[in-house]
Amino acid sequence: MKLLVVVINYRTPELTLRAVESALRELDAIPESAIALVENDSRDGSYERFEDEIAARGWCKRVRLSKSPCNGGFSYGVNQGVRPSLASNDPAEYFYLLNSDAEPLPGSIRTLLDFLESHPEAGIAGSQILGSDGALHETAFRFHNLISELVSPIRGIPGFARLLDPHMVAMPIPERDTRVDWLAGASMMIRRPVFDAVGLFDERYFLYYEETDFCRRAHERGFQTWYLPASRVEHVGAASTGWKDFAKPRTPHWFRGRRYYWFKNHGRAVLWLANLAWIAGHLIGRAKARLLRREYAQPPRLLRDFLRYTLSFAKIGPLLPVDRGE
Repeated sequence: MKLLVVVINYRTPELTLRAVESALRELDAIPESAIALVENDSRDGSYERFEDEIAARGWCKRVRLSKSPCNGGFSYGVNQGVRPSLASNDPAEYFYLLNSDAEPLPGSIRTLLDFLESHPEAGIAGSQILGSDGALHETAFRFHNLISELVSPIRGIPGFARLLDPHMVAMPIPERDTRVDWLAGASMMIRRPVFDAVGLFDERYFLYYEETDFCRRAHERGFQTWYLPASRVEHVGAASTGWKDFAKPRTPHWFRGRRYYWFKNHGRAVLWLANLAWIAGHLIGRAKARLLRREYAQPPRLLRDFLRYTLSFAKIGPLLPVDRGE
């Protein structure tokens, strides 16, 4: 098989069907391709809905529907889609991860595939992401470091922007093909040798930081990651998590994912330094906003929740409850 598209559903069946339909249109031009649709234990009738729709729309030969035994998060869902292919007699050469609330625009999947086929040094390629309003999203990133933890909240201080920007995790949105450290997982294509070299996604991440960790492992094994603006994907954005809504507190999964990422990749001592840097940056950002008489646009209870979920001597890494829909 040339290409397997992996789409994970969690309580967004309508959006998921739109994502699958848009991907299938793109796959018409890519022989030996299929979609693995993973129903991540939504418990809302999504699986039965997909069974009916796949049959009614004649997708049976092109869409492989599976049901996760539990909602194990994004990494778990990705692995549920990728693992059977890797273990088969005809594993896919490339795997394309597409969010359930994202729709590739014409030619987007083909652009990623052609780039990886013509650039053997590249292991991962991702798309330019735009919202339903046409606004471009920041989806090309540098790896986190202690300076980035400190400076992110104080980016807007007059006179400091040029000094701080090189240390920001989010890069200026590239206008041409650009090598990056990591990409958002909303639209990401991975060649099979990357999985062979680094393994599957780390399922100890539930949501957030899993693609950062995966790209970091690929980087350490010599694979490059590229951002391709010619591949364009429309993304509703965090439809199943509410991530973009500053009116809501940040999900515990972000804090747990962040804590585990720093501990896994840098050790406990650096994790605590990163925590202190983040707190300092947050306090400076809040003071800056007051000084400039501007609103400090952050989710409610952000600092309190940070202290609750990250400054703990409890076991490092996210918990793995049976019901993971919090």
